[in-house]
Amino acid sequence: MTYVYRIEPKKRSFFEGFSVNVNLILIDIIAFILFGILIKIGILSIDDIAIKPANIFQGEYLWTFLTSMFMHGGFFHLFANMISLLFIGGLIERLIGRKRYFWFYMISGLVAGGSFVLLSLVFPQDINMYAVGASGALFGIAGLMVILTPNLPLYIMFIPIPIKAKYAIPGLLAVLWGISITANIGIGNTAHLGGLVAGLVYGIYLRKKYKRKTAMISKHFS
Repeated sequence: MTYVYRIEPKKRSFFEGFSVNVNLILIDIIAFILFGILIKIGILSIDDIAIKPANIFQGEYLWTFLTSMFMHGGFFHLFANMISLLFIGGLIERLIGRKRYFWFYMISGLVAGGSFVLLSLVFPQDINMYAVGASGALFGIAGLMVILTPNLPLYIMFIPIPIKAKYAIPGLLAVLWGISITANIGIGNTAHLGGLVAGLVYGIYLRKKYKRKTAMISKHFS
């Protein structure tokens, strides 16, 4: 007697087979072009896309918590964020996995937006300012690096020598905050801070839950 066994194909996760990080970069680029065109021709306004604390406190434009993450203030803003995301985002995606990385990125960006809105009560000059960009989520990734790969050497801005992540990331935030204050430039520091805290908290959670794995990762990048 012949037996025929049917092997059911393994169901593939939505996140298998492609780089989440690369696709996030592509979405950012497409959104920058598309939103720019729609604003230019008058279909959308900046209020429809950028997060503004005054709007949120009035219960309006709540979707901008999401849309603001995928819009940028200009080509250089987009370029700087996407280059940073390409390098550090790709590394973190490989370390924690595609699915975990996707949700971590999104939550970090939302926390950054929430931080910008809530801290405008402390910094009232921000209440009528607009914020856009991936840098809130980027600082979330950077915060995670501080915990998982604290000794990983990073090149920051125009500094020609590498600096360990545990010093480079907080230092960069401090430098940006200083530039913002002295030059009176709106950089979205409170959003960066919120993203950074989200990354630090998640990193501590992973380090406690996966002690052996995170210790190996930290040692590998020392």
